[in-house]
Amino acid sequence: MIKTLIKLLCIVVLISFTGINTALAQKVTVLQQGRATSLRGLSVVSDKIAWVSGSKGHVASTKDGGRTWNWQQVKGFETSDFRDIEAFSAKEAVIMSSGTPALILKTIDGGLSWQLKYHNRDTSVFFDAMDFKSKYGCVMGDPINGHFVIFETFDMGTTWKQRDITKTPTGRSGEAAFAASGTCFIINKSGLLNNNQLMMVSGGSYSNLIFALSTDKKWVQQALPVTHGISSAGAFSVAADGKHWVVVGGDYTHDQRTDSTACWSDNAGKTWKISKTTPGFQSCVEYISGSKYLSTGTSGTWYSKDGGTTWAKIDANSFNVCSKAKSGKLVLMVGNNGRIGTYTPPKEYLIPYIKI
Repeated sequence: MIKTLIKLLCIVVLISFTGINTALAQKVTVLQQGRATSLRGLSVVSDKIAWVSGSKGHVASTKDGGRTWNWQQVKGFETSDFRDIEAFSAKEAVIMSSGTPALILKTIDGGLSWQLKYHNRDTSVFFDAMDFKSKYGCVMGDPINGHFVIFETFDMGTTWKQRDITKTPTGRSGEAAFAASGTCFIINKSGLLNNNQLMMVSGGSYSNLIFALSTDKKWVQQALPVTHGISSAGAFSVAADGKHWVVVGGDYTHDQRTDSTACWSDNAGKTWKISKTTPGFQSCVEYISGSKYLSTGTSGTWYSKDGGTTWAKIDANSFNVCSKAKSGKLVLMVGNNGRIGTYTPPKEYLIPYIKI
């Protein structure tokens, strides 16, 4: 009788202990905030090196995993809104501005100096996002004369050329992309590594997934089951792991609404399913590992362990973008007022066998 009671007590203690630790292990920690800039650009190179960019010309980099940051306002561009950044090392990075003028700058000396690589004062040119795969990179912008704008580089952002308008996807009246996190446009880096699969999501009057299997293939457009119909709503971000794709969005003017804000596909976009539990407005989604995804927005940060089928809220702080290290496990997040945070994933615990 005593042995039986001891066994039951041990089981209860172990289950309770494991449950408590799993809940506490997953968290978002704010590293710093209170700076007069809205951060929307984030590139995590490794577990040590990362860069951020934002409004009022602000750029910062870290070499110690986010504990300390080297801040600057890019000289001569103090009013620019750098909505996206791509970093290759502690020395080399490319920044892109939204609004007028449209700009692309590059540094090869850790931000000590920046070289202007593209400049356009045409108010119709509005850049939304940028992504790279090795030396190849693209900047995508809102439609002009019915076609989304795409600029390409084949030398890590040193030179840029606009793609022929006949080789860019069409955008219908009232349809555009959102320069909210730099992730409305991505290059699918897994599953189709040799094809440079370009993917973007749109919102406004329509909400579409638009993708091409490679740079010389025709674009495919598929309607997404994400809320849309007004200029503030639609799909804001896409993340891909091979043929498994996850999209998040919503209406940023009503960021607590949870209707039709996330969906997923497990067959490379052929069919889509609305998540069974959906988050509030989310401006970014990031693939973590396995079937795990992280998303964030002004409504807080959410986590899915089943490929986007269900979502659980893990933090209430407002962020604009989250990103995992290209090489490593570090996950950082940035938002308004210079807020920078780090995400700690849940840990799996092994319950030991105890013989009594």
